[in-house]
Amino acid sequence: MAVVVNPGLDRSGKGREWADMMERRKVDILCVQETRWKGSKARSIGAGFKLFYYGVDSKRNVVGVVLKEEFVRNVLEVKRVSDRVMSLKLEIEGVMLNVVSGYAPHVGCELGEKERFWSELDEVMESISMGERVVIGADFNGHVGEGNTGDDEAMGKFGVKERNLEGQMVVDFAKRMDMAVVNTYFQKREEHRVTYKSGGRRTQVDYILCRRGNLKEISDCKVVVGESVARQHRMVVCRMTLLVCKTKRSKIEIEKKTKWWKLKKEECCEEFEAVEAEVEAGSGWSGSAAR
Repeated sequence: MAVVVNPGLDRSGKGREWADMMERRKVDILCVQETRWKGSKARSIGAGFKLFYYGVDSKRNVVGVVLKEEFVRNVLEVKRVSDRVMSLKLEIEGVMLNVVSGYAPHVGCELGEKERFWSELDEVMESISMGERVVIGADFNGHVGEGNTGDDEAMGKFGVKERNLEGQMVVDFAKRMDMAVVNTYFQKREEHRVTYKSGGRRTQVDYILCRRGNLKEISDCKVVVGESVARQHRMVVCRMTLLVCKTKRSKIEIEKKTKWWKLKKEECCEEFEAVEAEVEAGSGWSGSAAR
């Protein structure tokens, strides 16, 4: 599972670059933002990958999820909530997995727009059954910060720099939905924690979240350095293995039945009549066995 932010996935062939990267990095699912495609469709981007996306204006926002072709048949539902939030529900070996792609408003946007985004994300979460897996890959445009004093139920210690208001919104969301900010649980060099790099700015604004109870299914999470397909934002990759609960087979007791059709033979009929007479006489099976 991976999340990529602001890739500029447009009609110029960038989609194929992402497909090649996914194949090279062995990425099965990719959350993308600002895909540059207007509408609510699904299209192939090459190399056996398909992009599901939603956008109202090709010049802003637009979110999407890219799937490896073999998982496309596992899609049960696509929810295009807005050009900032969309989700896919997949069934993989009996496990329900919900993949959510999000793009939060920038720091300078109006409070109402930010509240609308979080309200939409809340609605998506509330529509998902508790027994189903959830993975959110989003550009939250916020800094959760380093350290987790008082917030250890929602995040680890390995953020970047100080928390801001938008980062607090991420932590508050994780707490009320019993989610975990996956990036912050894995101790990495800062270079592998920084998701946004522009000029002298180095920060962390892109995160992967999962249900707290499913953290054990994630073996690693880090920022991939050196991929040319992204400019300022860098790809965050997590490796997740779904734990499939196999149903135990119940032992079926089979009642032994008399093979009545054998009684059609004359000698069997005579033997059965003899045994029946012995039982009626009171000798019983135990007496016969003792002899």
